[in-house]
Amino acid sequence: MLSIIIPSYKDPLLHKTIDDILLKAEGEIEIVPVLDGYWPKIPIKDDPRIKIVHLGRNRGMRGAINAGVLVSKGEFIMRADEHQMFGQGFDKILTETCEPNWIVTPRRYALDPVKWEIMKDIPPVDFMKLKIQNVSNGVRKFAGVEAPGNDSQPIQETMAMQGSCWFMPRKWWDEVIGELQTEGYGPHYQDSHEMVFKTWKAGGKLMVDKNTWHAHKHRSFPRTHNNGTLENPSNNEACWKYSLEQWEDYYNEILKIWKI
Repeated sequence: MLSIIIPSYKDPLLHKTIDDILLKAEGEIEIVPVLDGYWPKIPIKDDPRIKIVHLGRNRGMRGAINAGVLVSKGEFIMRADEHQMFGQGFDKILTETCEPNWIVTPRRYALDPVKWEIMKDIPPVDFMKLKIQNVSNGVRKFAGVEAPGNDSQPIQETMAMQGSCWFMPRKWWDEVIGELQTEGYGPHYQDSHEMVFKTWKAGGKLMVDKNTWHAHKHRSFPRTHNNGTLENPSNNEACWKYSLEQWEDYYNEILKIWKI
């Protein structure tokens, strides 16, 4: 079984995302929407494949994902954002091709959330490089940057992912990831980079599977959700600094392996 964890905070598109998953999945699944300290105005539909988790207070994205994984039962786990659509049979494709030491992200398209369709004028994203970017005034952070991939390989290794959709065997989460750390990182960001570094150190790989896809709401559309509340604010710069302190030396070693 595949458990699909959806951390959610006040996004009305959550319902469309759940409906899309129910429509596109072809195997045994459970959907675990984690309501991060709120109840939606429109109740989530009653379906035996949906297991709602309500957090009594807002924890932020990292805490919500951890809570969802903790109560889930699947042999495989997947994280999805609350404003996404998916390829038909995505669940079967991912479960049948994933190796024990992989984290996998599907090919990513841009989603028009109004028409609820792929934006065909924007090419899909496959390969991403992991770089250290200068943000401003000496502030730096790890970031995934779109780059040309290898079109001849339907499944290929990649250095980074957006983080909105990933898939892995539960055993890999339990033994390698453990949980998304909130101390130092804070409640929200750099989660995909934390998982990638942990995976590399354990001898695993981050892969992109072009046999299936997800479409994530394009940034040109207005924001319909939030990452947290005033009770649980995010300090971006502190998160970026902590992530660099933990992994920059190892990242420089990884660049030698990738020859970048």
